[in-house]
Amino acid sequence: MPAVTLLTKPGCHLCDDARPIVERVVAAHPGTTLDERSILDDDDLRTEHAEDIPVVLVDGRVHSNWHVDADRLARALEQAEARA
Repeated sequence: MPAVTLLTKPGCHLCDDARPIVERVVAAHPGTTLDERSILDDDDLRTEHAEDIPVVLVDGRVHSNWHVDADRLARALEQAEARA
């Protein structure tokens, strides 16, 4: 099943906007996991994504950044489910 990672940092208003969208889409896809990680806890993530958060990864690949489109994320999860 697909794995979704949401990269955020405290105080990020775009992250606060993205979180409920990602949670809602993931909840609609049973078996999909969601992990939220702060880029402040990992130097590599901070270096790579400092200007891009929030970042949504699907199975470890960047799916979107800054804004999350629920329909596009749902389609990506459906495609990942089909590959599994």
